[in-house]
Amino acid sequence: MLQNSLFAISRMSKNRQSPLGFIIDGDYNGEVKAEFSYYFINPGWKAGWKMKVPRKPVVAITMGDPSGVGPEVILKGLSSIRSRTNCVPLIIGAPRALEREKKNLGINLDFDVIHGAEEIRDTTNVAVLPGRYELSLGDMHYGNLSDTGARAVIDWIELAVSLALKGFADAICTAPLNKAVLKERAGFRYPGHTEFLAHLTDSRRFVMMLAGKKLRVSLVTIHCPLSKVAELISKENIAEVISITAQALLKDFGLSEPSLAVAGLNPHAGESGKFGTEEIDIIAPAIKKAREQGIDVHGPFPPDAIYREAYEGKYDAVVSMYHDQGLIPLKLLHFYDAVNVTLGLPVVRTSVDHGTAYDIAGRGKANPASFMEALDLAAKIAINRRRKEENS
Repeated sequence: MLQNSLFAISRMSKNRQSPLGFIIDGDYNGEVKAEFSYYFINPGWKAGWKMKVPRKPVVAITMGDPSGVGPEVILKGLSSIRSRTNCVPLIIGAPRALEREKKNLGINLDFDVIHGAEEIRDTTNVAVLPGRYELSLGDMHYGNLSDTGARAVIDWIELAVSLALKGFADAICTAPLNKAVLKERAGFRYPGHTEFLAHLTDSRRFVMMLAGKKLRVSLVTIHCPLSKVAELISKENIAEVISITAQALLKDFGLSEPSLAVAGLNPHAGESGKFGTEEIDIIAPAIKKAREQGIDVHGPFPPDAIYREAYEGKYDAVVSMYHDQGLIPLKLLHFYDAVNVTLGLPVVRTSVDHGTAYDIAGRGKANPASFMEALDLAAKIAINRRRKEENS
């Protein structure tokens, strides 16, 4: 896979007003070759330089549960020109599910089924990689995924991660799956997408962030009972979440001087120990440790007020102690367009921030906004990481 196309400029003749041939030759969303001419008055002028042209990132899109709204939001999203201007989409999933939604929605979007990631450069249409399983429509009745279908969903995620680790894909964007269905029908043993991706990439340090245009939140604890949160938070894991979040805002989101806020655990952030001492004993020392590492982080703040301040632009992200503490304000503001981002992985991963929505699957009512934002953010993060690598 070529990392950049090159503009090579060569002098074509010595005649007065001599044309110079500008030749583009490289891999940019498939094969791109073009010639341009420009006239220079001075016949003795010589040119010879190279200009890097950024390559569109390849984003591997996993279909998620094909009996839910995943195929619908993917199809609706990719039918928008915006969703295909800054990346090369590679769908990993069931071609029959896409054809079914094309018919249901009346959307005319051409696909090419490929059998290896290297073939993506040979198609001008949206590429679809089926993986090891060939699913029939019977395997993916709306709201009723078969055992084979469940195994295929897991296979698609594994395939996407493999492609990203090997450099065939620059990012992964995942559509929703149903964890209970995968557990029942395929023995899936992970609490969610995030933990499975961490396992596949052998990552021990990772953070779930939910991002909207006006608010970002990252979580210290994720999928656990509320009754367990107080015993699961520690100075070490809070400091780690602060650090990973700050690094991601710099490297992935391209912020030059990110500023973070940390929410307290208790009402009024404990109010000097009246309503709990976790802020004094655990959260404040973690913040102090992060500040000593040069991170611009503040808190702990009362949870009922800090999200408004971040929304108004005072902070770039809020570190939240538990799942619903961060997601309630986030979804109040960004219910349709929030993006789930897994920070700390060696691969870029974004996801829609909604479920399989079996109740509306096949009815054409699914909103594709979260998918479109997730695809867009995956491409932007991939580009930002590439720039960081090139400039380091």
